Amino acid sequence: MLDNTLVSVNNLSRYYGEHIAVNRISFELATGDILGFLGPNGAGKSTTMQMLSGNLAPSAGEIIINGIDLLEQPKAAKQSLGYLPDVPPLYNEMTVEEYLHFCAKIHRLKKTAAKHCVRQAIDACGLGTVKQRLIGNLSKGYQQRTGIAQAILHSPPVIILDEPTVGLDPIQVIEIRKLIKQLGQSHGIILCSHILPEVQAVCNRVQIIHQGSLVYNADMQSLIQQQDSGWFEVSLKHAPDIETLLAWPELTALEKTGACNYLLQSPLAAEILCEKLVQQAWGLASFCPHRQTLEQKFIELTLNPEVSLTPDALD
Repeated sequence: MLDNTLVSVNNLSRYYGEHIAVNRISFELATGDILGFLGPNGAGKSTTMQMLSGNLAPSAGEIIINGIDLLEQPKAAKQSLGYLPDVPPLYNEMTVEEYLHFCAKIHRLKKTAAKHCVRQAIDACGLGTVKQRLIGNLSKGYQQRTGIAQAILHSPPVIILDEPTVGLDPIQVIEIRKLIKQLGQSHGIILCSHILPEVQAVCNRVQIIHQGSLVYNADMQSLIQQQDSGWFEVSLKHAPDIETLLAWPELTALEKTGACNYLLQSPLAAEILCEKLVQQAWGLASFCPHRQTLEQKFIELTLNPEVSLTPDALD
């Protein structure tokens, strides 16, 4: 475990009778991490978040929050947690400021500390212009900001956000993403979402859970730069028929993706394959390596019935 590790999850499992909702997952979260936690419906995302937040007891395994065992010392461990569930726990009849002071009392902050923390949370979440307004009269975006404000009110090192931009308009989504990035500079954040572009835009690490098991774990930069082994995106102005292309000895696989566009697989290096395509006089219009996207990786791992659900599947 690294010195700046904030969350350490070891062999975490949860059973519902004979059904395995979460199957021996392990991972860590460090200061400065914004970890995207992805998975299809029913994969075990919400169950994992509920266990991490202390709202659901695991069947087996260990959760260490900021050096404290969540199962052995739940109150102490939860002091290091801020949690925004998918439905923010707001009271519509309160003003933003009243609500945050109420949350400060729940965290047992003393009066002077509470005023300071409420002011900091309001500033951090951009709520200054609406702090005296009733929560029920706020836009969805400001309600989400208020939910995030209660999660960071007591300055927890770990923040768990479950679907923080659901139901927001594009402008509100951009604002919340910017806020999450700012918070990620001084906290460790777990962002649970099914919106893949959001995770790719905000997170520096990503994990995918499928059928209760972690099947992918990588940093986002590696994913963006990763290339499918030997795959290239090609556009040909004077393409021959498919049979001719399939018979070309330089290719091992081919997929037509448009009228003049192809996805080619070849054992040749990119520059050599490009040169050989030019020599064929097929009117090479564009050529680039096929880069793996988060969406492609997600589909590959969650829709492929052959996918391995063992630790060997983790990158």
